[in-house]
Amino acid sequence: MVEELLYSEAGLLNFGIFFLLATVLLLVVLGFVTYAILAERKIMGFMQLRHGPNQVGGRWGLLQTVADVLKLLLKEDTIPKLADRPLFILAPVIAFAPAFMVLATIPFTDKLQFADIGVGLLYYIAISGLTTVGIVTGSWASNNKYALLGGMRAAAQMISYEIPLVMSVLGIVLLTGSLNLNEIVEAQKNGWFIIWQPIAFIIFLIASTAELNRVPFDLPEAESELVAGFHVEYSGFRWAFFMLAEYVYFFAMASLTTVLFLGGWLPLPFLDFIPGAVWFALKFTAVIFVLVWFRVTFPRIRADQLMEFGWKVLLPIALANIFLTALLKEWLSIF
Repeated sequence: MVEELLYSEAGLLNFGIFFLLATVLLLVVLGFVTYAILAERKIMGFMQLRHGPNQVGGRWGLLQTVADVLKLLLKEDTIPKLADRPLFILAPVIAFAPAFMVLATIPFTDKLQFADIGVGLLYYIAISGLTTVGIVTGSWASNNKYALLGGMRAAAQMISYEIPLVMSVLGIVLLTGSLNLNEIVEAQKNGWFIIWQPIAFIIFLIASTAELNRVPFDLPEAESELVAGFHVEYSGFRWAFFMLAEYVYFFAMASLTTVLFLGGWLPLPFLDFIPGAVWFALKFTAVIFVLVWFRVTFPRIRADQLMEFGWKVLLPIALANIFLTALLKEWLSIF
């Protein structure tokens, strides 16, 4: 009886600790989303010779996104009369939950990780694919033709670009012999994988941009064609959930890119006195900047071009990269 009581108390304590850490991570992610939107608008303004937000919160508009979020939360929550009400309400949650779940396996430093599982990379890829279900559910439940078209585009795009995304990381799996994200980082002590796998890095960056539904691959919510795409009927905090899911994936995908190709928290040899958390933050910020740069630079491509590029260009190159990586590994094992 005493052992059962101790076990239950220890279990409750562990649950409380993990719940607290998860809450802290959620607050960090919400803070990132808030100021990532602001940074994106300021960078876009700078590149397009505009000021960007500069009213709320001083010259830099530091409170502009906070004001936008408050305004959004105060807006009326409307549900179309002919919508499938239960699915319409549930869809934003289905879209957001996987985006937060994948963060559990990201190793931000060698000591800061929520769940060090042996197949962290496989877990990330498997869970992130569930967001498509939420998007398609929301588009179908809206009973709107533009929403349904956006949902079908999202499903086709995410399925198509998930394949080259997975293929691009198989080269890293071949070199490291592991799906554990910590071991992948440790394997880069002699050189980041962006050097050993440059083709895979380019494919991964393009495919991840498509997975995030960001320009030039924002066809599921193309304003000029579909009004707002799969979330056209959503308003208020439910619409905010879809946007939150997109920017949480923005955070997660930039973190995964840092781990897989930029050495995670590993420092440069002559600057190893700088803490690993700082290195991770610097590399992470560089990836975020590149993705924002893409949004400012490239125009939206057509739907047929999107599919042809994924199946006829990225997929064959990704397969060729796996073949070359296998040859390289065999050559290194011989010599």
